[in-house]
Amino acid sequence: MRRFLPDTFTVLLVFSVFLASLLPASGSFADHFGIATSLAIALLFFLHGARLSTDVVIAGVLHWRLHLFILLTTFAVFPLLGMAFGLLPDSVLPQPLYLGILFLSVLPSTVQSSIAFTSVAGGNVPAAICSASASNVLGMFLTPLLVGLLFSAGGHGGFSSDVLEKILLQLLAPFVVGQMLQPWIGDWVRSKKKILAPVDRGSILMVVYLAFSKAVVEGLWQTFSLQDIAVVIGLDMLLLAFVLTFTMRGSRLLGFNTPDQITITFCGSKKSLASGVPMAGVIFAGQSIGAIVLPLMLFHQIQLMVCAVIAQKHSAAAGTA
Repeated sequence: MRRFLPDTFTVLLVFSVFLASLLPASGSFADHFGIATSLAIALLFFLHGARLSTDVVIAGVLHWRLHLFILLTTFAVFPLLGMAFGLLPDSVLPQPLYLGILFLSVLPSTVQSSIAFTSVAGGNVPAAICSASASNVLGMFLTPLLVGLLFSAGGHGGFSSDVLEKILLQLLAPFVVGQMLQPWIGDWVRSKKKILAPVDRGSILMVVYLAFSKAVVEGLWQTFSLQDIAVVIGLDMLLLAFVLTFTMRGSRLLGFNTPDQITITFCGSKKSLASGVPMAGVIFAGQSIGAIVLPLMLFHQIQLMVCAVIAQKHSAAAGTA
């Protein structure tokens, strides 16, 4: 029963939304909090760079078929499904929430949970580390480009040089610096997971609070009903179910062994809240992103609950084999 309960981080996310709804940041406080949030995001991506072992990436390139399958699922199959939801009328799926689902569909895979679930299920952990890491590195380029392509194609705005500059300065530059320093500080950063975890989660909570504060001030909760939220939850579940089916059956048909099938399932079906929320803050800077990140926040909890069940089933099956 516990696997269906939200984790501590999800509770904190809900609290951040609740706090922003009651006490939204505004005026000079919002400006100063925005600066602090930008610095926290830069620190987050610096730590991502420092944690990622270059040796792991090089070793992972050898398993190119597995990584190609996962990357195509993450950056091609997912976006195509996201675009398909655009066929729904506004009366069913309001346009701002559709854009949130579309943004969700172009995000990279998770790192920590993909690796954790792969390990529990008895999958190929080294391949999961390589694939999830590669997804996040490529995501810094592919996500904003796909946002520009898909959003402009639908008449919802496009990708500008200003956005590219912000991505490079606020996300990529800290990541590259972290990678450059990785040989000297990588082991220390990886060994201090419990100490540095608040930076990961804290930066996301800051972005969520700031995003929803702006959205609340602009009337977010007057714009969307409980029915709209229920529709998003249903579409998130449908999206996850389709991709899980695609990765499970596709990897089996392509002849991957069982550990690789497990890795493909968990790495290919996930979307990263840790990367997505900061990216939304940079890509959509100056805009209200509450509706943009809401489908992602809901998808985050759904994917954790469903993948926990799948991982436990794989683990139980391996134990009785």
